[in-house]
Amino acid sequence: MSIPIHPVSQQTRSTCPYCGTGCGVLIGSVGGQIVSVQGDPEHPANFGRLCTKGSTLHLTAAASVTQQTRLLRPLHRAQRGGEAQPIAWDAAMAMAAERFADVIRRHGPQAVGFYGSGQLLTEDYYVLNKLVKGLVGTNNLDTNSRLCMSSAVAGYKATLGSDAPPACYEDFDHAETLFIVGANTAWAHPILFRRIEDARAARPSQKLIVADPRRTETADMADLYLPIRPGSDVALFHGLLHIMLAENLVDHGYIARHTQGFEALQAVVAAHTPAAVAETCGIPVADLLQAARWMGGHTPTLSLYCQGLNQSSRGTDKNAALINLHLATGQIGKPGAGPFSLTGQPNAMGGREVGGMANLLSAHRDLGNAQHREEVAALWGVPEVPAQPGLTAVEMFEAAARGELKALWIACTNPAQSMPDQATVRRALERAEFVVVQEAFATTATCDYADLLLPATTWGEKDGTVTNSERRISRVRPAVPPAGEARHDWAIFTELGRRLEALLPERVAAYRPGVGTLFPYAAPESVWLEHRESTRGRDLDITGLSYALLDTAGPQQWPLPEGGGSHGQQRLYADGRFPTADGRAKFAAVAFVPPKEAADAEYPFSLNTGRLRDQWHGMSRTGTLGRLFGHVSEPAVDVHPDDMQRLGLTDGDLVRVRSRRGEVLIPALTSGAQMPGQVHIAMHWGSEFLSGRDAGGERLQGVNALTQPAFCPTSKQPELKHAAVAIEPVALPWQLVAMAWLPAGKALVVREAVAALARDFAFFSCVPFGDEGSGDDGSADRQVGVLLRMASAKAPEAERIAPLIAQLEGWFGVQASDTLRYDDAARHQHRAMRVAGTGEGEGEGERLQAFLMVGQVASQAWVRPLLQERQPVQALGTRLLSPSAQPPGDVVSRGKQVCTCFNVSEPQIMAFLPQCSGTEGERLGQLQGALKCGTNCGSCVPALRKLIRETPMAIEAL
Repeated sequence: MSIPIHPVSQQTRSTCPYCGTGCGVLIGSVGGQIVSVQGDPEHPANFGRLCTKGSTLHLTAAASVTQQTRLLRPLHRAQRGGEAQPIAWDAAMAMAAERFADVIRRHGPQAVGFYGSGQLLTEDYYVLNKLVKGLVGTNNLDTNSRLCMSSAVAGYKATLGSDAPPACYEDFDHAETLFIVGANTAWAHPILFRRIEDARAARPSQKLIVADPRRTETADMADLYLPIRPGSDVALFHGLLHIMLAENLVDHGYIARHTQGFEALQAVVAAHTPAAVAETCGIPVADLLQAARWMGGHTPTLSLYCQGLNQSSRGTDKNAALINLHLATGQIGKPGAGPFSLTGQPNAMGGREVGGMANLLSAHRDLGNAQHREEVAALWGVPEVPAQPGLTAVEMFEAAARGELKALWIACTNPAQSMPDQATVRRALERAEFVVVQEAFATTATCDYADLLLPATTWGEKDGTVTNSERRISRVRPAVPPAGEARHDWAIFTELGRRLEALLPERVAAYRPGVGTLFPYAAPESVWLEHRESTRGRDLDITGLSYALLDTAGPQQWPLPEGGGSHGQQRLYADGRFPTADGRAKFAAVAFVPPKEAADAEYPFSLNTGRLRDQWHGMSRTGTLGRLFGHVSEPAVDVHPDDMQRLGLTDGDLVRVRSRRGEVLIPALTSGAQMPGQVHIAMHWGSEFLSGRDAGGERLQGVNALTQPAFCPTSKQPELKHAAVAIEPVALPWQLVAMAWLPAGKALVVREAVAALARDFAFFSCVPFGDEGSGDDGSADRQVGVLLRMASAKAPEAERIAPLIAQLEGWFGVQASDTLRYDDAARHQHRAMRVAGTGEGEGEGERLQAFLMVGQVASQAWVRPLLQERQPVQALGTRLLSPSAQPPGDVVSRGKQVCTCFNVSEPQIMAFLPQCSGTEGERLGQLQGALKCGTNCGSCVPALRKLIRETPMAIEAL
């Protein structure tokens, strides 16, 4: 990827909107358009580094992308399934308020539900929380953070007394042992992994242990890899503590002074002998012993964990059992030590701080605590905060599917892609009387179910704060005006609140004296100041913090109380005092319980889901960039080689992956990352990219057609990490493949148009595959590749096939008179290839621009790289039209992309590596110097190191 230089007239400091690392960014803009982004060298989270996603943020804000993906004006559907029509903001807000007020009057406040997002800013979250719990009078407010961090919250509270990660990023530099469990940090938090790489280089004695059912790039870097069975984490942690007790690696003094409940835990772990745990987890006893000795004796020890622990029906137990290890060894509150939960979303932490979930209240107060409810009611000036627990994410959509929730307000999230058990979620969206979707992107699956669509601002336009994984609050600043008619989320909630006050006067009459409105806000800072006051005297006290201090002193960690200076607190619990009634931490004597849904004869495989390196959530933003599909180009289910052989599969074969809730059709790929009997599908592939159906055979669902709604009884976080599935080959002989380079704006239009055809085909996938051209600033001359695949058991009817092909040829640009063609109607064979010159010289510049194949498409395997890699094709002539699966001898693909920034492929790397000599680090440096891979964002460095380890030096290089 070239790094463009622009005449930037304005540079704005802000924060990346992706993961919970909280990287600072510098946004360059010209004339109200974002044209560049770079890491902020002064931000203490990333010190100028950005991953592949963050470093391409400016491209997702390009005008050509914005016009095609953004929701730019309010829209209303007069009837479900109809076309949404523009509506004025005033009329839209009047309609929204009247419909919600009507439901509240007829059915009570428990008949409405609000579902938000960890990507909302803290100020947005605060107003929404106050609106729902203070004015509407229900706790039916939850967010997609329930799918992400609620088990971490519950685990911290059950043991340490408060939802407060005690460690910081600097602890990577001080740890002697790093324990990463249930997290692929190299892909999910790439910039944090860069910091870990730096720490390991500077501290050769540091040991890295990784426990994960899949051998990820993170696991490849480990000194000790523990490939535990899915769901066996609690058994592992109890087994480690059993060994630590036996070998006197626990800190009995710390236990006696600062904890309670250790005797009960000892009784539980007594049965978790090394032999028993090794059998349960599927790992060698020797590795279990080594892990315990490093964690308990090679200290300080820092544990890092994420969705592998959280997304489980025993998520709270897993979190608490890991924290037990730190309390037992006194490895908390000191440099390089502590249980450190890595946040998945950019502001899941901020949402927790303001109580923006069904069981929480402002400033880490508990809904179930009467005193806490009274404190919040007094702060807001309302008679009371309702005591009845609210519906959490899964419960909310199940209630709506039963008809109990009549109205839903969804903000900044896409439950029709991200929630488990999609059949239930979509039934809920269809059955609700009124659905409002408040969203920046018009392309999400949930938008199709909205009666009212309200355009919201997004990254580059928003103003407020977020909190990252290490409790660090950063400013989010606007670089450009809102796109179209988009409004800030906090402002939309504020207006809704004021309109509901007018429609529900009896609630206003009950306000405490002196309160005219609950929503007096004119700017995000006024919201933030009220939030700040709510924290006074609490564990997250930020009364000493202000927007002005964030502007002058930079991002700050909490707590930072009034009079506490200009910098927040790096680590918590250094004094051994915890925010519990007696000041002691509590050991959690939890039992090991196997996963809720075990594999069996009918569903013999265990499905795991996870992130891709270069994609984010449902890909409403990253999915607009073809270059971010270079690393993983299409949906696939990863299957162990033994299982591929047993099922008679080869790479690319279509399979039906079926669970008790639904199914998807998806290509299978050989992967040794997981053990036999386990399979993996990336979480990002929704119905926008992948075909699937529910158990009744209806609707396109995506990967979450398979996942289960079972959730942890304490945290209510669903078990997205485990489902039992069956896999079977699918014979779909009629196939269609189309591929083209298109202008960026047209590419998005084509993808949307093609998606409308998907319902008529058993298998459908449409993804971008690359970006090229001079439009790195997001200008319209940027070219984006589009790849379409369709398949059916039989060819469409004769009267449909010709119009279908003509339509697709028009979209993919293969209707020109110079297009090469081959047709065999009897055999349902059709090929169209458009070749164009580049002006490089007579014949030399001919490149394949687009193609469409119908029927026998085996040859697309070698034709696709010709187009994608812009290889010259003048020598191939009509061989491009051959149905043969055998490529001509002079056609060689560049191979799999490893480095997204500079488009460096694995064969390029493998060809150069034998020439590199010296240590692993020296060979890496030589590779980077020659090919530039790994020198920009660094996200590919783990893959480069793996290739280096697997590639011997040539004799002459020794």
